[in-house]
Amino acid sequence: MTRATHSAPEPHTPTPRPGGRSARVRAEVVAATLAEVAGKGYDELTVEAVATRSGVHKATLYRRWGGVDGLVADALTASADQPWPLPDTGDLQQDLRRITQEVFSVFTDPELGPTPTALISAAQRSDTGAAALRAFFAARHRQAAEVAERAVTRGELPVGTDGAEVVRAATAPLYYRLFVSGEPLDARTAERAADAAALAARAGLFTPTTTAPEQN
Repeated sequence: MTRATHSAPEPHTPTPRPGGRSARVRAEVVAATLAEVAGKGYDELTVEAVATRSGVHKATLYRRWGGVDGLVADALTASADQPWPLPDTGDLQQDLRRITQEVFSVFTDPELGPTPTALISAAQRSDTGAAALRAFFAARHRQAAEVAERAVTRGELPVGTDGAEVVRAATAPLYYRLFVSGEPLDARTAERAADAAALAARAGLFTPTTTAPEQN
């Protein structure tokens, strides 16, 4: 549920104009939001603190981002826009292992992990943030689907394999431990998740199914 003290009157989608000073302002605000949410968490995140850290007047923040939830959402949107170099080993299983290893390495790194962990946790606290989080993961899965699409081209996977679903299956067990069950995450778990997704993909579990017509 959204905090009443920090939410905008209505769900707000930030629409910063690209280029020039507007792009610089957005970058400064996103950086300040990430720093604040990593250091204090969602409950202590305020527009005033982001304004102070970024040097952008709070009136501008309210006008363009609508409040705390809009700031969190745009931080996710900005993250989704960042390039994500994908592995290309020539083998689906190895590519998926490298993807899950990257997720494991980032989220368990003492220096790198707190920021994405805090951002995802904050996004789950509001409808605006949750929508941005869904869009973030959808964009990442679409981008990473290339590893499965290359595998289809090589003849390693069946034609029609949904690459985004393959990547989702590989990474979902990691995010489940990180944000749902709280179970420890280790490198072997990350590797096993990749292997399971590769095995399922090769078995054709991520291809469209055709239902036979009912008999009268």
